[in-house]
Amino acid sequence: MLRLPHSFFLTGTDTGVGKTYLTAQIVRSRRADGIDCVGMKPICCGDRHDAEILHAAADQIPSLNVVNPIWLRTPAAPYVASMVDSQPIDLSLLYKAYQRLRDSHEQVIVEGVGGWRVPITRDFAVNDLAAELKLPVVVVVSNRLGALNHCLLTVESIRASNVNCAGVILNDAECAPGEGDVAARTNSAVLEELLQVPILAKIQHGGEELHAVRSR
Repeated sequence: MLRLPHSFFLTGTDTGVGKTYLTAQIVRSRRADGIDCVGMKPICCGDRHDAEILHAAADQIPSLNVVNPIWLRTPAAPYVASMVDSQPIDLSLLYKAYQRLRDSHEQVIVEGVGGWRVPITRDFAVNDLAAELKLPVVVVVSNRLGALNHCLLTVESIRASNVNCAGVILNDAECAPGEGDVAARTNSAVLEELLQVPILAKIQHGGEELHAVRSR
């Protein structure tokens, strides 16, 4: 059984590692168990598909504009997108939307944009947002070659930010590990040995459930 925090900030080692998929799964699972859990995507860049998935996972109870208070049309890092769109980012909108969700719902899972150090404004990045929200952080990493470096660097940066890193989730996001895929087959065991935070779970490629690496 996963021992995830009740509310937490979900970051990734990169974009496209499965943050939205994971957030939506957890929201749906908890709501099916009778827990009033919702997801939040503070910033979308490009389309709004990620926020729409989280909105649907929570039965469309919070409005889409609360789930996603800032939507930039350019598919780039928020700092870049805001300049291209000539749309300054108002951080107060993020805090007000988050507080509204916290006041109205039992649990809130906040999904970051891109990786841990992606700039939101010139002097404010994803890591600063997580720190401001005072949430424990869970890291999702794509289970492939390069995962060790990306995961270790991300967790190291989280800890340097004086934010609680609750653990890591491995995601077979690209394909099911083959017999010759040494990295994908060994990443879990190696990270267990090297990390100072727990491996919370592993998501099987194409699966609908999260499989814990081990019970705790």
